[in-house]
Amino acid sequence: MNKEQVKGSVKEAAGKVQQKIGEVINSPEQQIKGVAKQVEGKAEKAAGDVKETLKK
Repeated sequence: MNKEQVKGSVKEAAGKVQQKIGEVINSPEQQIKGVAKQVEGKAEKAAGDVKETLKK
């Protein structure tokens, strides 16, 4: 596992938490920011996956 995979996973998890908090406090803005962070994390993780595959 490389740095990008780890950072992507952490960012994705943080986005899920932010989205849930937005739901609890009824804040669509926080929900949207959380979803955006999840997408960003998934993309970063995918880039790390590609790099890891190319190493092999």
